[in-house]
Amino acid sequence: MQSCRTADYTGLSAAVKCFTQRVDGSRVGNVEKTTTKALSEEIKAKARALGFDAVGIAKAEPADPDGHLARWLERGFAADMDYMSRTANERSDPSKLVENASSVIALSISYYHPESEKEAPETGKVSRYARSDDYHKVIRKKIRKLRKFILTLVPEARIHPAVDTSPVLERHWAEKAGIAWIGKSTMAISQSLGTYTFLATLITDLELTPDTAHVDRCGSCTACLDACPPKAFVAPYQLDSNKCITYWNVEHRKPLQDNTPDFAGWVAGCDICQEVCPWNKFAKASTEERFIPRPDLVSPDLLRLSQDPDYAEELIKGTSLQRTGVESMQANAKHVMSEKKK
Repeated sequence: MQSCRTADYTGLSAAVKCFTQRVDGSRVGNVEKTTTKALSEEIKAKARALGFDAVGIAKAEPADPDGHLARWLERGFAADMDYMSRTANERSDPSKLVENASSVIALSISYYHPESEKEAPETGKVSRYARSDDYHKVIRKKIRKLRKFILTLVPEARIHPAVDTSPVLERHWAEKAGIAWIGKSTMAISQSLGTYTFLATLITDLELTPDTAHVDRCGSCTACLDACPPKAFVAPYQLDSNKCITYWNVEHRKPLQDNTPDFAGWVAGCDICQEVCPWNKFAKASTEERFIPRPDLVSPDLLRLSQDPDYAEELIKGTSLQRTGVESMQANAKHVMSEKKK
């Protein structure tokens, strides 16, 4: 395989260069031609074999034709997440990541485990997605394997795999590919998996057979909107990050402010809108061993977390919360402790 260091991809970012490198056809299987439908089915079968619970395909068209993202940014709902504005063009146009993008493969995998939290004054809560090994690493390994498999079938293909650290509107593609819909909580909801899922995508210049987009099945339900303690949903399908607990205890890097909402016991993330979603009665227990929750992260000791940086560092080591950092986790714990005293 050609090295990322030697490939010439002028004008592309480092990440795109690495993921769109081509493969020497003499080193892969001798697959010359296949129908679009057959190729699509082979890709889906391989995705399932790699452990993904759902896979679908969408046509690579503009991802924000109605300007929803632009209006969301204009209203300041991204809070201090400046990267959302910087990457808005890439998020809205898959061809910015893959030249002549034709298809988007959307993938979903459950991280749900039915363990229960230990409700106690001395403990806090961590969102289910962050209780185990860093999902970015787990999923990135799987989608790289899927990309490599596709290249054995079509060596000249350009393919950009992405987890949620890439500028991709993965929930949009999940909806367009028929594996979920974007609910009133702005979460991706699956009829067979609920909301406790991680999403990933592969953007490619291959012409694949698109699936039918998913319809919205939220109906008249407003459970998620009604349950949010800081009322972060200004309307159905519209989340104001300035009021969102997860924004404040995961994304926010500055000292907590006077307008910081109560965290309702959550030291990292928040699952309230998911806990009340009726579709989570269909939540599927994850079969991925690396998504098994770490016991100390299910109900972390607030006092120890707030006072012992070594404990905090060990607690989040190897998880997605390393990005949040020890100082922020300790500040979150202190914030939760103060609200418990009210």
